[in-house]
Amino acid sequence: MTRTFLRLAPACLLATVLAGCSDSDVKEIDNWMDETNRATRVKVDPISEPKTFLPFAYNLREEIDPFDPSKLLTELARAAAADGDKFRPDTSRRKEPLEAFPLDTMRMVGTLKSKGVNYGLLQIDRTVHRVRIGEHVGQNFGKITSVNDDAIGIKETVQDAGGEWVERATKLELQEGKESGK
Repeated sequence: MTRTFLRLAPACLLATVLAGCSDSDVKEIDNWMDETNRATRVKVDPISEPKTFLPFAYNLREEIDPFDPSKLLTELARAAAADGDKFRPDTSRRKEPLEAFPLDTMRMVGTLKSKGVNYGLLQIDRTVHRVRIGEHVGQNFGKITSVNDDAIGIKETVQDAGGEWVERATKLELQEGKESGK
């Protein structure tokens, strides 16, 4: 009897599982979906025709190019000349060698006093330069205003967003040598 029961048990279990998967609920849902689809009317408004685009014919010979950057620079220069801006740098003077480098590439590595004059030592790449008060450094019309044991004071002249020349103070502080372990 146990053998027959063991043979019939999987067959009974399979029949029970298949009976639970009947289509009665699925047919009911299919009928509801068909009825809903028939009752729903889709109304799609037609898309309007696109507007015709007429490109603007710009004749360079007769008009001034509004996108020319030199036009803006010319206008800013004209306005600044009429202003008599007191912070306007002297662009006609000869540039000094250290004005070719931005300030963020310079490191103050020390000071030196010779014949009563304090000099700052600036390192650019692997070269050390000696600077003093009054010399120009950096690309923003920077002028050295002070040389101390721990910093070199610099006054830069830059243009703000409105084209006005303004001065800003900055300094290069003494950098401790990483090579010597300080």
